[in-house]
Amino acid sequence: MRAAVFFFTIGLVVSGCKDPGADVTAATVESPVEPKAQPSSGDEPGSKADGSLAITPSNSTIEFVGAKVTASHPGGFTDFGGKIELGEPVEKSQIEVTIQTASLYADKEKLTKHLKSPDFFDVGKFPTATFRSVEIKKDGDGHTISGDLTLHGVTKRISFPATLSATDSEVSASAEFSINRQDYGINYPGMRDDLIRDLVVIKLSLKLARQS
Repeated sequence: MRAAVFFFTIGLVVSGCKDPGADVTAATVESPVEPKAQPSSGDEPGSKADGSLAITPSNSTIEFVGAKVTASHPGGFTDFGGKIELGEPVEKSQIEVTIQTASLYADKEKLTKHLKSPDFFDVGKFPTATFRSVEIKKDGDGHTISGDLTLHGVTKRISFPATLSATDSEVSASAEFSINRQDYGINYPGMRDDLIRDLVVIKLSLKLARQS
């Protein structure tokens, strides 16, 4: 009887912990291709850059949510930098970001340490992760951003939904999507009775002030 109650309780716990990665749009993933030669700013109407805006931890956040069967854990990075080469229209812009992976944090100190280890990000071997956009397309009320994400020594071209806007005073962008850690060779399975889910939610927010 006690065994039945125990396994029934475990079943309730497991079934009650949803996979956060399943609740957001998954990024499409493909192998990167050689980028086509880009025309100079004067060769294509509307492609002229309107300035370079710095991406820093003071105006942007890069966060994630990972999960195992019984719980989910938020985290992020505190040290990163990059830029938006702003175009007109905004779809002509280019985005570059470099993340220092050792700045990773999670909601528990022990987990933070484990995520930095060779089981996951292996920050000693792979000290940076990078993203460089190759295309920004208008998609309904929002946008789709495509670019090359290098993580854990693996580069894949991903496309994900985002909102992107530019006013006279600010450029802002936000996105929430999932990637599969297995695509980047992060294969640590977790405990046999508490396996780690493959989908990881990525949350991005940028608010970059424009110089007047």
